[in-house]
Amino acid sequence: MGKRLNPRHGSMQFWPRVRAKKAYARVRSLPDVKEVKPLVFAGYKAGMTHVIVTDNDKNSLTKGEKVAYPVTVVECPSLKISSVRFYEPAGYGSKITKELFFKVDKEFSKRAPVSKTLSTAQDLDKVDLTNVTNITVVAYTQPKQTGLGKKTPEIFEMGLGGSNEEKITFLKEKIASEITASDVLSVGSMVDVRAVTKGKGNQGPVKRFGISLRAKKSEKVKRGPGSLGGWKAQGHVMYRIAYSGQTGYHQRTQYNNLILGIYDDVEKVNPKGGFVDFGLVKANYVLVKGSIPGTKKRLVTLTAPLRVSKKKATPTVEFISIESKQGN
Repeated sequence: MGKRLNPRHGSMQFWPRVRAKKAYARVRSLPDVKEVKPLVFAGYKAGMTHVIVTDNDKNSLTKGEKVAYPVTVVECPSLKISSVRFYEPAGYGSKITKELFFKVDKEFSKRAPVSKTLSTAQDLDKVDLTNVTNITVVAYTQPKQTGLGKKTPEIFEMGLGGSNEEKITFLKEKIASEITASDVLSVGSMVDVRAVTKGKGNQGPVKRFGISLRAKKSEKVKRGPGSLGGWKAQGHVMYRIAYSGQTGYHQRTQYNNLILGIYDDVEKVNPKGGFVDFGLVKANYVLVKGSIPGTKKRLVTLTAPLRVSKKKATPTVEFISIESKQGN
């Protein structure tokens, strides 16, 4: 006898299942954080390896023992600030009422136009904050510090924690310098990873939605839905039916990923022969427990967690595997 319960295949949370507009994620929601720091950072996915850690969780069955964890290596060159945005309330939500632009690298012009009227850090004190509800930063990456072989940066908006006055004080220090991974992330903390998943092109309903194959002697179609649902009333097949189409290259968010380490010594992580399809890590890097969305070389965004989980003891990293991933 078959199962009585058969939930639908394919989540209706994501619709339409089309290609993302760009190759890296945009951040549309952030938590309220009292600490003064950026709530967003970004890095390039290098690949995966494994580490040996000492489990320090007193409630764990493996307390005090050495455990192997799979980790993803994210190369995180420092970020620079291109502009600061000031938001005020509008009829529907809020809008940008003032934006101060600052000096940028020459590679920035390959991605976006450069403002001719530039400001300095002292101009931040001249802005009237009476009606300002939020202050954000437009930052850009520095892929020239990595081994990717490209120089054109990615540009994205970053939220900040703290009050408006505290944000201004923080930004005056960072306008002329750079924002590093250590300014945003910390070992043992959780982050949400936002990225565009690996694209798989046009795929059939079995691979796209995971529906069951039909019987061996079924007519016409075996790798397709058995029922197309009611069609007479509306005169067409409903969009809920599992059909072939674009698979992958969608923006997705993976919640509560543990940061196991932030390092600048690249010799500790570069495998023999480099990471497959990536090469050698040359800048600061972060070890994230488990796998994350996206393909190698793609920009992944690390943000402050929206669904804060109970904090556990941070494992101590004892060993990082640098064995060749090519079987050498």
